[in-house]
Amino acid sequence: MTTPSNTKPRALAVALALASLYLIWGSTYLGIRFALEGGYPPLLMAGGRFVIAGSLLYAALRLRGMPAPTRTQWKNTAFIGLLLLGFGNGMVCIAQQSVSSGLAAVAVASAPLWMGLFAAMRGQHPRRLEWAGLAIGFVGVFWLNAGSALTASPQGLIALLIAPIAWSFGSIWSRGRDLPSPFMGAAAQMLCGGVLMLIAGFVLGERMHALPTWKATLSVGYLVLFGSIVAFSAYIWLLQNVRPVLAGSYAYINPVIAVALGAWLAAERFTAHDVGAMLVILSGVVAITLAKATQAKTTQAEAPAPKADTESAA
Repeated sequence: MTTPSNTKPRALAVALALASLYLIWGSTYLGIRFALEGGYPPLLMAGGRFVIAGSLLYAALRLRGMPAPTRTQWKNTAFIGLLLLGFGNGMVCIAQQSVSSGLAAVAVASAPLWMGLFAAMRGQHPRRLEWAGLAIGFVGVFWLNAGSALTASPQGLIALLIAPIAWSFGSIWSRGRDLPSPFMGAAAQMLCGGVLMLIAGFVLGERMHALPTWKATLSVGYLVLFGSIVAFSAYIWLLQNVRPVLAGSYAYINPVIAVALGAWLAAERFTAHDVGAMLVILSGVVAITLAKATQAKTTQAEAPAPKADTESAA
């Protein structure tokens, strides 16, 4: 049985990992916008970002003695990197050439719904309160988009439709696969996904036509350190330790952060309409979190008591 002292660090780790996704990933949309406006092509920027971050994390882990992924693990991480980073993040970067950072975050907020559907197809059905949270959050997403000042091009909207579907499918597909430890898995996925995006960028004719601005380069540095190494590693850890719906709940908080930062730092319009929608989105996240907490208490209450001479570790 897990002791209280062992339970608190685990709960704190989950809370910190979720906070990094909520806050850091909410700000990365504006970072991507600044990087694109400053002269970086979308796929070359994203691919380079993940190759650098993945290389740094991989080298640090290997120096600490962590084993390299096996051949099977490399294959699995390459496929996951293609879905999560190549199609997921790559499509967001392509879309943000013509779509505001706030709308990009709003579109990606559909990821928890897709994750719930893909998880249900694998037999892991969300509970009623989780479905309610998903529905409430999705209503908030539509409200934020309907009639707001955010604008988009048809091409951008198509890219933003593909991104959350690919990301969600990759997230669910990864569960139960032969993968390295969470942090090594994050490094391997960033390396594989980054290389694939660099190849795609060169094939599609992306080139650096001028020296990027310092603002753009600092934005890429922020994306490498915080968006990739810190937040993406936290996400991979969450996928292997909590239910998919909770791991994907970041997508409902990100629009709040992204829209607020876009209005503050990039002059994207921010209205009372958006505030109301974001409050609804937050309500959806609260419902999902309460469902997770209720499930954890139920599981702990139903667990059989251990024998007196037996120890177990969480």
